[in-house]
Amino acid sequence: MKTLKVFGNLIKDGFLEVTHGSKAYHVWMAVLSFIMLVGMYSYSIQLEEGLSATGMTDRVSWGLYISNFTFLVGVAAAAVMLVLPAYVLKNIDFKQAVLIGEGLAVAALCMCLAFVIADMGGPARLWHMIPVIGVFNFPNSMLTWDVLVLNGYLFINITIPMYILIMRYQGKTPNPKIYIPGVFLSVFWAVGIHMVTAFLYQGLQARPFWNNALLGPRFLASAFAAGPALIIIVLAIIRKFTAFKIPDTTIKKISMIVTVAAQINLIMLVSELFKEFYAPTHHSISAVYLFFGLEGKTALLPWIWTSISLNVVATIVLTFHKLRSNLNILYVVCGMLFIAIWIEKGFGLIVPGFIPGPWGKIAEYTPTLVEISVTLGIWAMGAFIFTILAKTGIAVELGQLVYKKKN
Repeated sequence: MKTLKVFGNLIKDGFLEVTHGSKAYHVWMAVLSFIMLVGMYSYSIQLEEGLSATGMTDRVSWGLYISNFTFLVGVAAAAVMLVLPAYVLKNIDFKQAVLIGEGLAVAALCMCLAFVIADMGGPARLWHMIPVIGVFNFPNSMLTWDVLVLNGYLFINITIPMYILIMRYQGKTPNPKIYIPGVFLSVFWAVGIHMVTAFLYQGLQARPFWNNALLGPRFLASAFAAGPALIIIVLAIIRKFTAFKIPDTTIKKISMIVTVAAQINLIMLVSELFKEFYAPTHHSISAVYLFFGLEGKTALLPWIWTSISLNVVATIVLTFHKLRSNLNILYVVCGMLFIAIWIEKGFGLIVPGFIPGPWGKIAEYTPTLVEISVTLGIWAMGAFIFTILAKTGIAVELGQLVYKKKN
């Protein structure tokens, strides 16, 4: 009962904390709220008209929603890149950034689930995804495993930081024997959620663009580049606008993770390009469409070549220690890498897998305004959730939110 009482007080104090702030903070939250409202209105159109309101068809049945879902699974998994050094390798420099990374993982997972609901057409079909009562082909269906690992990872990323916050809220030291086992579990679970998501595509033999052994490892490499890159940008913003100071050494060490992951991701990209184009077969048609276009259909060319250009430039800059050590350059390069991988794991991965169709027809996919608005609304929701979690967590860490015992 005492724990519930403390938790209730933390929720009340947290609510007061997130409803007060500077003018810039209120403007930020107002903008996010407006974007979410626009997204909700667009989603109401989709509910009324069905998925015909989107650019998806029976030929290209996965689009902007699943593209963002796939990318955000990687962002969520990347939180382990802070947890691993901080708690497993006992690197003190990382511990100040762990709660931020965990909050980012929670926000990313909430967005993942929202994109799945949007892609299903409406929440009325959501019961199919619920274990026991849902229509699962367990254990053969990879979608079953994906639902389980995503919700399990969300539970882990909520409970561990919540325990640490509740203890610090009371002025106590968290017991490592309680949360360390969960930390180790989260390390393996983070790898699992991205590998299972990769298996969703990799196991489709009729889609040769996805059906290759390198897809899973490349998912991990790109995730561990984009996720920490986003964390660096978020830490830079927090350092600028709050009293929660992250030392330069923390950001520079995270940049090393980004650098190595980006280099591995680029090597894997070169390997895939060699496989597709050195001795091309009819299975290479999807890759040809993506990188060079087919029969005058070139909708993805600007996207993929922008992605590759940003990826190469960012990786080269990160490789040089002197350039990487300049934080202003680092922030710009991390933004470039994040955008590059978002494109690569979005349009560059999902859409080409459906082209050409079973009869050789090329039906290009272009997202509609409804899809774009819903997508922006979900991203705004994620930013809104993260802002609330970060503001509350930082206030507890700084000692501004303290449990007051009532006599």
